[in-house]
Amino acid sequence: MTAVRWGILSTADIGMAKVTPAIQAAENCDVVAIASRNLDKARAAAAQLDIPVAYGSYEELLAADDIDAVYIPLPNDMHAEWTAKAAAAGKHILCEKPLGMSAAEAEEMARVCDEAGVKLAEAFMYRHHPSWVEAVRLVRDGAIGDLVAVQSWFSYFNDDASNIRNRIENGGGAVMDIGCYNINLSRMVFDAEPTDIRASVHRDPEMGIDIVSSAVLTFPGGGQSTFTCTIRSEEYQRVHIIGTTGRIEIEIPFNIPPDHETRIFLTSGGNPPLEYATETITFPPEDQYTIQARLFAQAILDDTPVAVPLTDAVANMKVIEAILATNPAN
Repeated sequence: MTAVRWGILSTADIGMAKVTPAIQAAENCDVVAIASRNLDKARAAAAQLDIPVAYGSYEELLAADDIDAVYIPLPNDMHAEWTAKAAAAGKHILCEKPLGMSAAEAEEMARVCDEAGVKLAEAFMYRHHPSWVEAVRLVRDGAIGDLVAVQSWFSYFNDDASNIRNRIENGGGAVMDIGCYNINLSRMVFDAEPTDIRASVHRDPEMGIDIVSSAVLTFPGGGQSTFTCTIRSEEYQRVHIIGTTGRIEIEIPFNIPPDHETRIFLTSGGNPPLEYATETITFPPEDQYTIQARLFAQAILDDTPVAVPLTDAVANMKVIEAILATNPAN
């Protein structure tokens, strides 16, 4: 087998607009089917993306013999159920973040897939983009001295009560939807788990979800990550990584455009605060979703571990839970 044959479980927007076309663009991937609980929607999606087969149920897709792996962009509260069903059908699984509704659920998903002998990966696509690979390398190589702090912001506006991101029963809210990135990057950059977590969580009084959340994560040695995530403000994202002798700014850390150059800024020395010695590092256009699909498919083809172990997904969920517990939903 030279290419992994994919099935897409649902016609969710993220899959249709970004992930599925990116999987199709990977040289070791072949999207052969898409499923919806509505056959007409599945057929329309298949026609739109030129996918050969459309199924009117997820079960039919999982029963197909010509599918090796599935991508699951379903609501958060459906991840565990359909991961288990896909594993039972012998399919490898790329599942949207966050992996589950809780750390315990994520652990169970990992156990089920391990027992079934299939691979499971959490779809944190940004980690694989060359801009992030280089930023982490710079930190590890001491380009900014000893790591002191990470500051990040992630926001957009969405107050549609019918949207799954605003429904607590579906695992909605700012931390689950986008704050998981702030947490994930902090743990990745520090290469450690936080020893202390402090947070301020503001919930919508009617929807129950958190709409503005901020946290301070303390890491071994005293380094700190501070961040705010909100789904009730202007769309904006930035990451600053600060060391004893310099800093790195990630211009577009998460929704990295596949068709534009990407920049990070390495600052060290100069004449602060009037002039800083800043090097702009530019990366050619790359689709982070395609890189993610390529890496996952190669792990299947070579029977090697996935790029990021599932222990990372479980650890991320533990931090999410700790933050949301500071102001639990009623």
